[in-house]
Amino acid sequence: MADTNRLWTAALIVIGDEILSGRTQDRNIAQIATWLNVQGIRLREVRVVADDRHAIVESVNILRARNDYLFTTGGIGPTHDDITVDAIAAALGVSVEIHDGARTMLAGYYATRGGLTEARLRMARVPAGASLIENRMSGAPGIRHGNIFIMAGVPHITAGMLDSLTGTLEGGLPLLSATIGCWVAESEIADLLAGSERAHDGCQIGSYPFFREGRTGANFVIRSTDQAAIDNCVASLSAALESGGWPVVAGGI
Repeated sequence: MADTNRLWTAALIVIGDEILSGRTQDRNIAQIATWLNVQGIRLREVRVVADDRHAIVESVNILRARNDYLFTTGGIGPTHDDITVDAIAAALGVSVEIHDGARTMLAGYYATRGGLTEARLRMARVPAGASLIENRMSGAPGIRHGNIFIMAGVPHITAGMLDSLTGTLEGGLPLLSATIGCWVAESEIADLLAGSERAHDGCQIGSYPFFREGRTGANFVIRSTDQAAIDNCVASLSAALESGGWPVVAGGI
């Protein structure tokens, strides 16, 4: 049984020159973070790195050591610049091999799509000792090696891989949240927010200011693994804001 009081953490490495150049906008960070929260795992840090072997190796070895899980997205396709598998194998100190199960999956998928070419067979390469993450979308599987999860860069394919992993990773309690909004300058209530957070153990309050309709306002997101703690914090913070003359909008503005 999972220890629900333990804080489980994950990191994500987004790999790809196209992300860093701005040609492609990453959408995997949000969907992986959301999925991890439901599994009771906190996404603690994200790195975006180029298709560069040294950068990938360095990031993998740092982030896998200080988190329970490490996810990577991108760089596992059939072309020469897809170097993620080779770089992670180097980081782990293992060889790269063709996974028989991946070869079988790819052969079946491409049987009516021109066959399994040498380029397509590259997608069956894994760090030695790895297992597979099912991909129902395009045949090419994701890869798991210990606490490392090597996933596609295409968001809808990544989503399918996450779906196949749902319920298989040990985690704690999912992170819950509630939002309230107020037409007030964040700086005016900084002390009030800090005091509210200190008074409600286990709750974190995030403040997100905005400027709309010629006015300054902010939304406040209260997060905790305990719904009752959230409810108490929301009630207390709302009362404090209202007493200061700042009407509260439940659900945010």
